[in-house]
Amino acid sequence: MEERLAKIKLLLLDVDGVMTDGRIIFDSNGVESKFFNVKDGHGIKMIQRAGIQVGIISGRESMVVTNRAAELGISIVYQKALDKLSPYLDILDKTGFDDSQIGFVGDDVIDIPVLRRVGFAAAPADAVSDVFPYVHFTTRNRGGWGAVREVCDLLLRGQGKWDEVTARYFR
Repeated sequence: MEERLAKIKLLLLDVDGVMTDGRIIFDSNGVESKFFNVKDGHGIKMIQRAGIQVGIISGRESMVVTNRAAELGISIVYQKALDKLSPYLDILDKTGFDDSQIGFVGDDVIDIPVLRRVGFAAAPADAVSDVFPYVHFTTRNRGGWGAVREVCDLLLRGQGKWDEVTARYFR
């Protein structure tokens, strides 16, 4: 797995069930809310500081996702992607990366076509069981409860960048 991790230049994330626990809340005015984990957000910022880009491919469209992506400095954002392979291929074309340089975290069958292509595929512990045969790593944490942070930490350690990125916290 170390060889796979060492090549990753871009980490792509699904949102519902990966960056969140999959629950979607609508208030009486139809305003949507999602819960994001602050530790996941910090993990994303740390891998960005290590030079790893981050992107989102979501099957749904939501202003909440737009806002969260902006807050985290994520500029590669594809929403309402019912066929996730199409935006994935677009991302390859625009970035010039090949499959081996991309990591993806997905939790449902809609994610399998991308999970099968990427150099490093991961799923949260509570992903649907059909996903697990297509991933290289299953997190101990559930989606929205630290799964993204776990993958970010794994990438930093796998690329030998953990000490450099976290040095400021241990002084």
